[in-house]
Amino acid sequence: MKHSATFLSLAETLERIRGTASKKEKVALVSAFLKGLTPRDAEVAARIASGRSSERGSRDEAQVGYSALLGVIREVTGATESAVSKSYLKHGDLGELAEELLSEKKEQPLFKEELTLASVDDAFARLRGTKGHGASAAKRAIVKSLILAATPLEGKYIVKVLTGEMRTGLVSGLLAEAIAGAFGLSEEEANRAHMVLGDIGVFAGKAAEGKAAKVEIEPFRPVNFMLAEPYATAGEIAEHFGRLVYAEYKYDGIRAQVHRSKGETRIFSRRLEEITSGFPEIVAAFKDSKREFVLDGEAVPFSDGRPLPFQLLQRRLRRMEEFEEAARQAPVTYFAFDLLFLEGKETVDLPLSERRRLLQRVVTGTTARTAESVDVATEREIQLAFRESRDLGYEGLVVKDPDSVYGMGKRGSGWVKLKEELDTLDVVIVAAEYGHGKRAGVISDYTFAVRDGDRLKTVGKAYSGLTDREIDEMTRKLKEITVKDFGYRRQVKPEVVVEVAFDSVQKSDRHDSGFALRFPRIKRIRDDKGLADIDTIAKVAGIFSGQKLKVDEAA
Repeated sequence: MKHSATFLSLAETLERIRGTASKKEKVALVSAFLKGLTPRDAEVAARIASGRSSERGSRDEAQVGYSALLGVIREVTGATESAVSKSYLKHGDLGELAEELLSEKKEQPLFKEELTLASVDDAFARLRGTKGHGASAAKRAIVKSLILAATPLEGKYIVKVLTGEMRTGLVSGLLAEAIAGAFGLSEEEANRAHMVLGDIGVFAGKAAEGKAAKVEIEPFRPVNFMLAEPYATAGEIAEHFGRLVYAEYKYDGIRAQVHRSKGETRIFSRRLEEITSGFPEIVAAFKDSKREFVLDGEAVPFSDGRPLPFQLLQRRLRRMEEFEEAARQAPVTYFAFDLLFLEGKETVDLPLSERRRLLQRVVTGTTARTAESVDVATEREIQLAFRESRDLGYEGLVVKDPDSVYGMGKRGSGWVKLKEELDTLDVVIVAAEYGHGKRAGVISDYTFAVRDGDRLKTVGKAYSGLTDREIDEMTRKLKEITVKDFGYRRQVKPEVVVEVAFDSVQKSDRHDSGFALRFPRIKRIRDDKGLADIDTIAKVAGIFSGQKLKVDEAA
């Protein structure tokens, strides 16, 4: 039986990857490391390289906070609070801090055992499984055992995984390319397997087994969602398609995959996390269905034939009040708009017109609904459909090519969307401040950032858009994920994603991105999205370039 590879060998490889700017070299280093690994080791290595300690969409996460990690590092090394603060200010990264301080340990393990990929993965599994009374102390003990056994370099990458701050430049696409190279897959086979399996680790494990080229969609294993490309005007959309297409209302809800098999219904979010318990109405909608299927659609707060404000749905998602009352205030209807799997067979490669015909059969007889749609071809027809959608309380339109296939995880030309605002951006909060006046004592001013490669660049600060209740909840959350407390201002772990609307983008030297959003306001908190889902600096620059009026702000 082949022994598990050492964790140190992975840490050394990640360090080399981090030290090169060449994407080609990064791919080559990962590919060389993966070759010859067992399927389990390949799965663990790829997942850790992506910065995760658990499978994407897992119900459980390791959930070890900054304060707990710092406490363990101080306990093991004997470092003073002053030394810890000095190291953190020097590096700005908890993993780097761990590497520096672990070079001098006050404590040593009773029995020195080399860490392996399997043993680290087992420890992460124990962290995920530790719940209930005494969980904090038990998790701390697990982390301490890992840190005691780790070399400084291993400690660095253990901490980086647990904080979700890998920062090696290994984006998902590069990892998929490396896996393909290691196990002899074509680019097409690799991309498809990754989209179907959802998790980079599971993909690597299947590739190591020689089974990745044959994976297919199956119920209860969520796949990556197809996305729509944003267009600015109805005229651009009419020119893009140049023929008769489908215009569907763009619903203001939660994107959701509904899986049903053997009498059971389960629901998954855009982040591939199971959210079944939050939507009993959707489960009930399909309770009498004898079919086996996977649907794509939107869970929409809906009552008396009209949509309700999204904020009502947000409350029940975030358990801000009693669930039964929240569900009564925001009853949900599922609007299905695509069919990915039916009765043992994938349908993603069928044309949309055929998928819609089959979808209607699946939904008929349930209390779910198919997405409302009209056929359009001209700019005027698209604009009229858009205004009708807005008048009914929806966000706009998603216009689709009847011949398009379902491109898992892709933002293809077959689906485009039209919204009324200039645009919105999904951003992550990186810092926050206490408010003034009636908002004294609560954290209400939020600095946010977009992605620039594997870095984050700030583009603005928002003060408005949240209710008092949401601000109270945000205050609690941001305190929990505070990295550095400066008194009135806090640096926070980048994990709270919000959607911001704005009037325009302008050049500015106030933010390290070089851009600033003009009059930004928070449209909603995006609990359904994570750091990997936020928008990029390239999108901000594109919006700026497309503006008729461009403003360069003075310093």
